[in-house]
Amino acid sequence: MKLGEKIFELRKKCGLSQEQLGEKINVTRQTISNWELGETSPNPEQLKLLSKELNVSIDELLDNDIHSVLIEKVSNTEKLAGLVLRVLKCLGVIFIIVLIIDIASLILFTYVKDNKGGVDVNMTQEVELQCSMDEKDFIITIGSDGYFNCSNCSKELQKDLKDNYIDFGDIDKTTNNVIKYFKDNNGICD
Repeated sequence: MKLGEKIFELRKKCGLSQEQLGEKINVTRQTISNWELGETSPNPEQLKLLSKELNVSIDELLDNDIHSVLIEKVSNTEKLAGLVLRVLKCLGVIFIIVLIIDIASLILFTYVKDNKGGVDVNMTQEVELQCSMDEKDFIITIGSDGYFNCSNCSKELQKDLKDNYIDFGDIDKTTNNVIKYFKDNNGICD
């Protein structure tokens, strides 16, 4: 819309005649008519007074489309803010899920560690070996709780086995050590 048409439209909207508007901004009725017909244009000072009397900004009067630019910028800012909020919500949900998984894993790990997968931690292992050497039979019982019994063993043999071959913390290793001892001394174990 041209400036003259805009002045005409706004003047009518305010209910002013050309003469009334001219008096308010100190110009003649003919000057207002020339502006509305597009024959002449108001100078910057007159534009200022005109915009004040017609209750519009100079930009609106000159049809500078600053309003749509502002609306577009605000719209873009709102879109960006919405996107940032969605990203933050997604990150928050991911963080909470990871936190829950971590806590559940910690609880499960602690439970399994304490209970050894449901096996009693205090369970003792025990092995019984039937060995023979020098035509003598021996029944050797060894427990992971420190139990040791060797029927028919001399005190020297018991001491030798206890001091050099038995590890109560590792029954499998102890079994192999005792079998090896008897084998090395021309004996056998079952």
